[in-house]
Amino acid sequence: MANVEIQKNQTELSFVILAGGKSRRMGVDKCLLSFLGKPLIERIIDIVDPISNELFIVANDAKLNYLNLRIVNDNIAGLGALGGLYTALLEAKNEFVSVVGCDLPFISKDIILEAYRIIQSTQADVVIPKTSQGYFEPLHAIYRRDTCKEAILTVISKGERRLISWFSAVKVVEMDNVLCESLDPEGIAFLNINTQADYNFAEEIANKKLNKTAP
Repeated sequence: MANVEIQKNQTELSFVILAGGKSRRMGVDKCLLSFLGKPLIERIIDIVDPISNELFIVANDAKLNYLNLRIVNDNIAGLGALGGLYTALLEAKNEFVSVVGCDLPFISKDIILEAYRIIQSTQADVVIPKTSQGYFEPLHAIYRRDTCKEAILTVISKGERRLISWFSAVKVVEMDNVLCESLDPEGIAFLNINTQADYNFAEEIANKKLNKTAP
């Protein structure tokens, strides 16, 4: 299993936070939504920064300049998460890249670091969790920068917008649900916030976790 005690600069891993979404269902900007008293994006940064060798944000306005992180605009606008992923791979300095969403309050370092270990020890281009329902979780995956970048550009040129539409062109290693559940026993890593109900549910979980750890 991954060594979750791995420290900053001990990886060759770029983390990129996608923060360019329109938050239409939520009605307010999700990345700046207060979660346990701080903007949600700051919670994400707190989780991934200790294990990143590089950390930057893909966003299309200046709202996040206060974070003092590098912010880049989508290289190809209007493609949603696929465009954000392509931009992340285009701008990352490291061979291995993890792209995470700003609306995932329980991002799992354990899952990401295990994916990183697997991609280092295999010839995989993508290592990605897959749930028991058969869904890929591309915002907990590790991508091999150059191979994936070229594959994505090819499908973009054909008009594709689905986030995993290019997987058939690269070598993908799946992390099955048994492995993921062993690393995320509470089953909350992939919980994302799209609506007010999602937000209320996630904060309720977070508050319960805080109360359990309180002295």
